[in-house]
Amino acid sequence: MLIAAVHGFILALGLILPIGMQNGFILTQGVVNRRWTGALPAVITASVCDTVLVSLAVLGLSAVALHIFWLRYILGMIGIGFLLYMGWKTWQDKGSMDQDETSTAWPPKRQVTFAASVSLFNPHALIDTLVILGGSALAYTSWADKIAFASACSVVSWIWFFFLAIGGHIAGKAALRSTSFNKIHQVAAVMMWLSAIYLAYIIYTFQ
Repeated sequence: MLIAAVHGFILALGLILPIGMQNGFILTQGVVNRRWTGALPAVITASVCDTVLVSLAVLGLSAVALHIFWLRYILGMIGIGFLLYMGWKTWQDKGSMDQDETSTAWPPKRQVTFAASVSLFNPHALIDTLVILGGSALAYTSWADKIAFASACSVVSWIWFFFLAIGGHIAGKAALRSTSFNKIHQVAAVMMWLSAIYLAYIIYTFQ
């Protein structure tokens, strides 16, 4: 069990460290909220989603789901629609840190919706969980080892997202002002649109 847990922790840490759409969103929410706890809806949602994806990957259910054509098609359409819509909404945001500090902070409901969309419909998340984590879990035959592996992977997500929110709040306030904040929104929007295209490729070419 210990070996499986260490394996899962190190592997998940290596996968989650690169700053992508999910990490960038958590980091930004840590910056724009008056207190870092204001980013908790995003942090908790992203952590729960990662835990669900890891569990499905270790159980092998995600691979089964993606082999069902109609289910893959429906999930793909929902994911692509989410990413396109959220990209448009993010591009439209014109918040400025020169104004009231809370003017750029997203309400909890929007944080939850966005965090769920970039977690569950993120092409890199699908690849990381289905191919890498799910494939690595096949090395363990006992349920005790599988649970230890999945638990360690999930713990990494919880620790990392809390770290991003707190770190972003401490270090990023002075950096995000007016023009730079709008540029970050625009970059994030483009990333979402590109991810929608990539998701379409993954969903409809997966064999």
